[in-house]
Amino acid sequence: MKKNIAVVYGGDSSEFVVSVASSKNVYESINKTVYNVWKVQIKGLDWEVFENDQLIAPVDKSDFSFVKNGEKIQFDFAYITIHGTPGEDGKLQGYFELVKIPYSTCGVYSSALTFNKYFCSNYLRNFNVPMAKSVRLFKGDHADADQLIEELGLPLFVKPNAGGSSFGVTKVKEKSQLLGALEMAMKESHDILVEQFIDGKEFTCGLVKLSDQELIFPVTEVIPQNEFFDFEAKYTKGKTDEITPARISPELTEKVQQLSSRIYDLCDCSGIVRIDYILRDGEFFFLEVNTTPGMTATSFVPQQIAAMDRKLGDVLELIIEDKLK
Repeated sequence: MKKNIAVVYGGDSSEFVVSVASSKNVYESINKTVYNVWKVQIKGLDWEVFENDQLIAPVDKSDFSFVKNGEKIQFDFAYITIHGTPGEDGKLQGYFELVKIPYSTCGVYSSALTFNKYFCSNYLRNFNVPMAKSVRLFKGDHADADQLIEELGLPLFVKPNAGGSSFGVTKVKEKSQLLGALEMAMKESHDILVEQFIDGKEFTCGLVKLSDQELIFPVTEVIPQNEFFDFEAKYTKGKTDEITPARISPELTEKVQQLSSRIYDLCDCSGIVRIDYILRDGEFFFLEVNTTPGMTATSFVPQQIAAMDRKLGDVLELIIEDKLK
């Protein structure tokens, strides 16, 4: 009998629209001859099952099931494509642990750690992972612009501590820009990071480790036309050159792939993860771990899988089968 797979998308952050696009590509890639695949949209307390873009039933949250034509359908597996809360920060993972439904991503603790950029960075500093210096601020804190600039220099980045898709991120070049940047970031997260600028090229590496094998994907070089890899550069066609495999030496490629594998293990990751870096003077500086990375047709991970001459659907099936064991 076919397993019922829920492609879970939506969420409660600014990344809702990105999640919708990711879910569409994941849904279309999963083999329908092997699985029954359903789309489940989560928005606040509204959990709903869609078929052919039509709402067919609410989700019974007591056991993650729904009723169609009088028949109860129990989900066997959740493929989480929510970027941001509650699908990337451990909350949804905790629910699935409670109702004993296998899911595609990192577990509760790993998701919570990696979603909080400040916690994750400070944890990884203990293992000598290179990264920029940063200062954490909360709503209501007095920000001393002169002190921040003295400590971190200019330019610097201001970003939400918990968030993605570069919502609320500003590259600050002058002191006069700092206050507005802090206010914008605070709209996305109750705490923010003011971070040292590392001048270099951006690279990203995806990977997944299964019980019997690991796949470390080719590295992508990211060349935005904008000032940095902001929301427009990420999701507007032609605004960024994305080169996979990256135009770096085999030695540098192996270096960043092995660093990605090490960070994956240190953070106790699971499922497909993508890790971002800045390369400066032969050193890869860690930016962040993405535990539910973008999965649109043009996102980095699908690009990297294609560069391996693999099909996205085949990799998704490996993950599903591994988690169902």
